[in-house]
Amino acid sequence: MAGVVHFEIPADDKDRANSFYQGAFGWTLTPMQEMDYTIAITTPSDEQTGMPKEPGAINGALFTRSDNLKTPILTIDVEDVDAALAQVESAGGSVVQAKDAVPTMGWYAYFKDTEGNILGLWQTDSSAGS
Repeated sequence: MAGVVHFEIPADDKDRANSFYQGAFGWTLTPMQEMDYTIAITTPSDEQTGMPKEPGAINGALFTRSDNLKTPILTIDVEDVDAALAQVESAGGSVVQAKDAVPTMGWYAYFKDTEGNILGLWQTDSSAGS
C-alpha cells in the first residue's frame, strides 16, 4: 500500500507564506534557492535522514504557485514513478507533470485523479544511500 509521505503548499509570495507558516505553526522553513522551493519541517525529524521521528507524521514544502499547480498537493510514495503513472492512467487519471529528478534524492511526478485533484508521486533513489 502506498502511503502519503509529503505535502506541498503553493504560494504567490514566498516570503509572506514562509512568515505565515513559521509564525502561525512554528514550522522550520529552509529555502532551496536552486529549486525555488522551501522545505517545511513540521514535526521533530531525524537530523541525518530528515525523516519524521513519529510514525505517520510528514513534512512538506512551499512552492511558487503555477498555472498547473494551484492548490495544496499530497505526495504518495511509490516504488516506481513510471509504473505508478501508468496505473493512474489505466484507472482513469492523467499525467500533469511527467517524471523528473531531484538529484541524489529521487524522482517525482504530478497526476490528476478522476475527481480533478492534483497529487504527487515520489520514488526514492535507492542508490543514494542513507
